[in-house]
Amino acid sequence: QVNVTVQSIVVQSLDGRRALLEDGDVLRLPLALGDLCFNIVLGVSYHITYTDTGAIVEAAAAFVLGTITKETLSVQQNFQISFTEVNTKPVPLSGNPGYVVGLPVRAGFRPQGYPFLAEFLFAALALSTNRHSQLTILQSTPSQDCLAAQGARAPVLFGYNIISGCKLRVTAAMKCQPLAQTLLDVLKGQSFPEYVASFGNSQAQDVLDWVPITHLHSSEQRLSNPLQSSCQIPVALGIEVKWTKYGSLVNPQARIVNVTATLSTTTLQQLPSGRERIVPVTSSVVFTDISSPAEPGYKAWPTINIKLPFDFFYPFV
Repeated sequence: QVNVTVQSIVVQSLDGRRALLEDGDVLRLPLALGDLCFNIVLGVSYHITYTDTGAIVEAAAAFVLGTITKETLSVQQNFQISFTEVNTKPVPLSGNPGYVVGLPVRAGFRPQGYPFLAEFLFAALALSTNRHSQLTILQSTPSQDCLAAQGARAPVLFGYNIISGCKLRVTAAMKCQPLAQTLLDVLKGQSFPEYVASFGNSQAQDVLDWVPITHLHSSEQRLSNPLQSSCQIPVALGIEVKWTKYGSLVNPQARIVNVTATLSTTTLQQLPSGRERIVPVTSSVVFTDISSPAEPGYKAWPTINIKLPFDFFYPFV
């Protein structure tokens, strides 16, 4: 037998404030005082550790205890469980199987040395700006300075449309190529991923579960005098994530089917000596549901008056 150890206990007050108990290894029993009832279980998180043969070696639980009044008609409880194999590092998922709104979009790379489709591997750990294998976007800073924001990234959360940006002060002394590379690093980061996971639980070895990111380029010409020397610099990166509902109608799962990253550039004229210009730089993410709506009045198939399990059609459409 494996004992379940208490990992932590969080106490929640009537107004929703939470505090971590110092003696979190001792579970408190419910207590009624007047019109209040203390130590009511509002949530439990279980964590199971097992070996490669399937034997459970550790079990832990983290509790959230709250306070309610006697007039409370219902109490909402949350429960979750996670499993980790011994001597392995767990990979965070964003749904099982479909994506959950608000969780990060998972992304990956094809490392060098694996040119064939059958040998695709996706890096579990990327560079410092994307160490959790996520699709990221430029993170705005209070100063709105692009040079200060370089390297600051925020994860792209499924279902959340995002827009962020910064401003770059361009002087006549700046060189074209270093300036363009700096703005590209600001927009795409040091390790922009090559693929995005179709599902929230896509595994690295399942190569068909990963969608390649399509890169597009659009340029805007702003030359008033063609004889003047000019420089083309990136000023915007727009990411569109197309997804669809997958599986049964009773319990549809969100599946990403296409990702497009559009880099927009503009032509910057050479500034006279002593002059400067402020260039706005923007980055955005848009999620588009391309699920086909059900056609009303469609009677090509007979109606079966039975109730099927929620996962009856999984993993088939």
